[in-house]
Amino acid sequence: MSTQSTVVTVVSFEQFVQDFDSLFRRRVFRLETLDWYDAPNEREPYARFLAGQPADLAWREPWKRIVRGHREAGRIMQRVHIVTEPVSDYIRFELLRVYPANVEAGEDVRILGRGAAAGIIQSADFWLFDDDLAAVLKYDNEGQVEQVELRRGHGLGSYAIDRRLARRRAIPLAQYVAEHNITEGRTQAA
Repeated sequence: MSTQSTVVTVVSFEQFVQDFDSLFRRRVFRLETLDWYDAPNEREPYARFLAGQPADLAWREPWKRIVRGHREAGRIMQRVHIVTEPVSDYIRFELLRVYPANVEAGEDVRILGRGAAAGIIQSADFWLFDDDLAAVLKYDNEGQVEQVELRRGHGLGSYAIDRRLARRRAIPLAQYVAEHNITEGRTQAA
């Protein structure tokens, strides 16, 4: 039995994206915990969403190809997004115009209200690859990735526990959208 400690390597987000496909053989899990992400590829589609314009989902095709390729190779892709309720306009955008493409391509996407996650989920945003590698994403105050910490070795069990607990409590995307009556209309301020 190895007594190896956790080894942390810091990489840029660009390097992480470039290496993504080679980081797992069987399963990858993503835990999202923020209510806002500033991803450059989402800016224009999000602006269209806020303006009430029809969706042009061509921008989702690169991710759909990735997911389909992994699914066809027999790999499992899973995601849970922990959200504040009632959901913000940005989260509605994710639920209605981002995640449906993920599900269509074969990713298991589930949603968990922050209240139901309180006290049980200990981790911040991460990807867990085959239980062998955790990629912990560090964000700035604007929701942009500052760096990615790749963690290998002993000490990854907490990520597997958070995956299990989050998946057990989370609701599949379509069910969450239906149960919470998530629609294209703007969220009304309370």
